[in-house]
Amino acid sequence: MAPDAPPLDLLRRALPDLPPRLHEVGQFLVGHEFDAATRSMRGLAAAAGANPATFTRLAQALGYAGWDDLRDALIEARRPDPATPFSDRVRRDRADVVQDQPGIAAAMLAADAVGLDRLDATAVETAAVALHSAERAWIAGFRSCRSVAELLHYQLRLFRPDTVRLVGGSGPEDLDLGAFRQGDAVVVTGFAPYSRASVMTAQAARAARCTLIALADTPAAPMAEGADHFLRFDAAAGPGFFPSLTGAIALVQALASAAFALGGQQALTRLRETEARLAAHSQYVSGPKGIQS
Repeated sequence: MAPDAPPLDLLRRALPDLPPRLHEVGQFLVGHEFDAATRSMRGLAAAAGANPATFTRLAQALGYAGWDDLRDALIEARRPDPATPFSDRVRRDRADVVQDQPGIAAAMLAADAVGLDRLDATAVETAAVALHSAERAWIAGFRSCRSVAELLHYQLRLFRPDTVRLVGGSGPEDLDLGAFRQGDAVVVTGFAPYSRASVMTAQAARAARCTLIALADTPAAPMAEGADHFLRFDAAAGPGFFPSLTGAIALVQALASAAFALGGQQALTRLRETEARLAAHSQYVSGPKGIQS
């Protein structure tokens, strides 16, 4: 089991007794908390001038199974109080942080790039098989995750117009939850702090024996409990006041593309029919040099 103490507190207490090389790497982590939570182990090792294996040994010396577990603990420790989930992400050790935060845009983009590298394509492909096989697909996302759900719903409906539903899209979501049935797939997205609606949706999906596909920031997320497929994205690793949805958006786009590929000629035919209908209603205008937007 992982230690209960906050990882940096644990590290600071352990520093005096660590071997010289682990002590050096430990000091680097203490001074580069953001990098430790966002960069790959190889990238972190290169910045510290150390061997990647040293970070694994350090994690084990602190009581973790390996570097990934220590990194997860560092990310978890950065999560804010649920009562103030966004304002607490602003660094309190700088009085001028709101007015003067040079480089934050670059830091956020760098954190997102690292997060994208960590997405699991194999897990997406496996989830796509389940989504493709389902009689109906229900897509759920609430509050900030609504945009993620709407994107997946839109892309799937381009080639599955009759079997994809957006939970709460045409009325109260509880009416949709009551319509879940065995053979359906339910895709729900969330990150800390988790919305009650996302947890209720996951519970309803499990009760109806649907295939549950959860996109979340940690396997311990309440809406990921008991999920048949879990797709993880980094949400809180970046320096912005609001968690990042970049990984979630990348996952749903990959999920839609993989599901389309599994549909073969039938999916292609339906996509062409949808395109023809959109063209007939002049839904698009031509951009420069005939490019449509």
